[in-house]
Amino acid sequence: MDNTVVISTPPHVKSKRTTRSIMLDVCIALLPSAIAGIVFFGWQALMIELMSVIACVATEFVYFFIANKGFAKKCKDAKAVCRRFIKQFDLTSVVTGLILALILPTTDKWYEVFYEVIIGAIFAIAVVKMLFGGTGKNLVNPAAAGRVFMFLSFSVATYTAANIPALNFSSGVFSGATNLSWLLANDGVNPDTKITVIDLFLGTGVAGCIGETCKAAILLGYVYLCVRKVIKWWQPLLFVAVFGFTAVFLSGFAYMHTGGYLFNMELFLPHIFSGGVLFGAVFMFTDYVTSPKGVYGQILYYVVAAILVAVLRYFTKLEVTSFVIMLMNLFVPLIDRYLVRKPFGYVKEKKQHEVINATAKIADPATKDANDKEAV
Repeated sequence: MDNTVVISTPPHVKSKRTTRSIMLDVCIALLPSAIAGIVFFGWQALMIELMSVIACVATEFVYFFIANKGFAKKCKDAKAVCRRFIKQFDLTSVVTGLILALILPTTDKWYEVFYEVIIGAIFAIAVVKMLFGGTGKNLVNPAAAGRVFMFLSFSVATYTAANIPALNFSSGVFSGATNLSWLLANDGVNPDTKITVIDLFLGTGVAGCIGETCKAAILLGYVYLCVRKVIKWWQPLLFVAVFGFTAVFLSGFAYMHTGGYLFNMELFLPHIFSGGVLFGAVFMFTDYVTSPKGVYGQILYYVVAAILVAVLRYFTKLEVTSFVIMLMNLFVPLIDRYLVRKPFGYVKEKKQHEVINATAKIADPATKDANDKEAV
């Protein structure tokens, strides 16, 4: 008989959803992007994905094994520790490894980045997650922290263009005012090929990270997460909308033939379909642990994050989504402190008086008789 007592803070709301089931849904939602990355970048992308996931899971197991004294008494309790690990394994390290792989660029010589992926995965799990207490206690998103650590520790990655060439059948979207003009001007390899909105959406001919290239696959995962109620549908949309309009504003105004200037809205879709904005909005900013708990806090979180990403991308000409995710994660405790959410079952004071008065009228015999006469 299992005599384990589970202690948690109130309110105690019963639900069939567990951390493992939610993480399984996230894994399923990430599959379209992972498969699209393999289609566009070949088996090298598959190797990076496998290396990252295996390294993250192995790191979590080793840390858990050591922390639970699996090596004590000549590994006498090793079998019991392994059982406990399997029982508590909630797939969070699988999600971290898969996200980390999908926000990395691929290369023809995947074995040259083998150690980089392993080190990034170990840092994400051992330092960012397990060292702070494990699932639910990390201060920042582990995958974003691992990506930033790799960016700062190793040489700048070379982006490889997708195996499927640009379609080149829609109108071009390139403008000198865009912050990612190198991507919108060509496919990163052939300067004569112009990337279009359709190419950015499908990922054809685009040089980018494994899972961030095909926006259609990301949107498919977004729809699945919304249907499964893992994330709120308005959260990524709010971030993307604020980011898009801010990026367009920074890009300048277009002169109208009728006179005057107007926002150059032709740049809206290229901005949100380029880089890792859409992937970060769906799979990383929405992380339960590192995002605010209240609705007002979440609105502030997404709006400020979107503005920061747009401004930093415009001035640095770099993909800064992971940096902004880490920065905003550090401010989440302050947001939760000063934008306090409503307690479970809370009713406004005015409404409480109305309820009390209504109850008193119903309980009063005279009022009841009057109500009965009016009914007759």
